[in-house]
Amino acid sequence: MSRLNEYLSNQPGVGGVSQRVGPYIDCSDLFKIYKRADLEVVALRGLDLAVESGELIAVIGASGSGKSTLLNILAGLDRPSAGRVMVGNRDLLDVSDDDLVMYRRSEVGFVWQATARNLVPYLSVADNIELPMALTGQLAKERRAWADELQESLGISDKGKRFPYQLSGGEQQRAAIAVGLANKPPLLLADEPTGELDTENADSIFKMIGGLNRSYGVTVVMVTHYTGVSQYVDRVVHIRDGRIGSETFSRPDYRRDGDIVEDEYVVVDKSGRLQLPSELADRFRSGGLAKIGMEDGQIKIDTPRINPRQTRGRS
Repeated sequence: MSRLNEYLSNQPGVGGVSQRVGPYIDCSDLFKIYKRADLEVVALRGLDLAVESGELIAVIGASGSGKSTLLNILAGLDRPSAGRVMVGNRDLLDVSDDDLVMYRRSEVGFVWQATARNLVPYLSVADNIELPMALTGQLAKERRAWADELQESLGISDKGKRFPYQLSGGEQQRAAIAVGLANKPPLLLADEPTGELDTENADSIFKMIGGLNRSYGVTVVMVTHYTGVSQYVDRVVHIRDGRIGSETFSRPDYRRDGDIVEDEYVVVDKSGRLQLPSELADRFRSGGLAKIGMEDGQIKIDTPRINPRQTRGRS
């Protein structure tokens, strides 16, 4: 059995269990509202997002845009206030606490930015990787075999007996990724996995995550500020003010010796709303008017030369 088939055979919805038709992750009109005393903070406001099984995406956005809130909801660490969020066959808006525990334990892996949250400091690398498997009752022989394979895949096969404090930052994150994949989850989430690393180590981590995505078919959603991430993922999702504003795709431009170019597309949500890219939005005053129309098959948005609000009622 190939590594991919073996990995997939351990995932929910594969190997005899029916799978839901459609995207693996399907967020529709998703809201998250935090209430503190008399203050309400809307972190997500009608967000729509679909991620196919086996896809590798990055989510970027300014601080407070809602990207970490989205990741926490997908991880089962927080519950949405309204809308719909399906991950596989689970509706995370309508799931019991016990089912949510099982979901976090076996169906999703999580990699935190802070390595202290990923690894138990008094356990070796190998024991850290085996710990999630032990909690689900896997046999010792199976745990060791899978831990060894993960360490080899992540380039830390010679670090198994070391403790986290004996590893470099890049090695700690590789070990953290191995822990996230220990129970062979169909979904891996990563919150700023390279936030504490230099550019060279960050590139290495992204390449390894991409390799794991291709080898095992695991769906990956990463939150990052890393500007060069587009070359390592299938697409980059831009979140602004709690909604998906645009998506960026990278492609080689053979007219320029195969240089990588990025194409950004505005996302039209299910209600027909769209967010203008920030550089275009600056042209329009908040609450002002814009004129929209079709010309040669293209949508054109422009500011009116004469403000009809100011001229209305004049003779």
